Amino acid sequence: MYALTVTNLCKSYPNKLQALRDVSFNVVDGDFFALLGPNGAGKSTLIGILSSLLDKTSGKVSILGYDIDQDFRAAKNLMGFVPQEFNFNVFHNPEHVLYNQAGYYGISNREVKPRIEYYLKQLGLWDKRRAMIRTLSGGMRRRLMIARALIHDPKMLILDEPTAGVDIELRRLMWDFLIELNLNGTTIILTTHYLEEAEFLCRNIAILDEGKLIAHESMSSLLNKLESERYILYLQDKLAEAPSIPGYKLWKIDDSTLEVEVAKELGLSNLFKLLTQKGIKITSMRNKVSRLEELFLRLTTEAVWE
Repeated sequence: MYALTVTNLCKSYPNKLQALRDVSFNVVDGDFFALLGPNGAGKSTLIGILSSLLDKTSGKVSILGYDIDQDFRAAKNLMGFVPQEFNFNVFHNPEHVLYNQAGYYGISNREVKPRIEYYLKQLGLWDKRRAMIRTLSGGMRRRLMIARALIHDPKMLILDEPTAGVDIELRRLMWDFLIELNLNGTTIILTTHYLEEAEFLCRNIAILDEGKLIAHESMSSLLNKLESERYILYLQDKLAEAPSIPGYKLWKIDDSTLEVEVAKELGLSNLFKLLTQKGIKITSMRNKVSRLEELFLRLTTEAVWE
């Protein structure tokens, strides 16, 4: 069964801007799915249609089998949405926000009380349950938005830039929570500009560019299309210039750091062997960018010039 089915979706504005152009894809129930694209690609428009903030021009959308035109109330009850911008009253406290949200879905106070305790504890907000939201940090507010979206136990959760502005440690804690949530059966659709986040969390991916779908496949199969990767090599000793090694492109960043482009068919082990033969010892290395970021840049650049 599909958690989300998008079929020939189009959205045009009166100024003739086509924000979505015949977009079709499916999200399998229980998936952790990345919806990516550069600014202006159509992601926000698509999410706006799913959350009823925007009307589509044409096409069909169904959520767990419910068409949003014919059964939007049923579809909405199965979906939780975490927007990019904070949108709650900063003079309320987290408990008040969650009780109010539960009321919109007809959940009784007796039923919602253990849910509030569970999500606030899971997201590290229990001690702040009666603090005014204006006193909470940005990271705490992000987590409260996730708790609010989950309070009615939706089957599908849409996250629009959930870790924007969040420090690295908190981001990892949020990743752990989302992974556990997904393992327990919640379908998660993630939009993010942190591409390492999508690569780490998501099993399948769709990429939009200028309103068109330019990729839709598993994360692993997409990454396998990357023909080369770039690495940063940190050296034990200083070098006057980058060495010349047939088949590899190397650049000197500074006296003890190299950048190298490695074709998939050549690999790193052969490079290390050749560097050792030249007396160059590597102390550590890292990817210059995540594999998904490298591929994303190539795909969207190619789409621009098509």
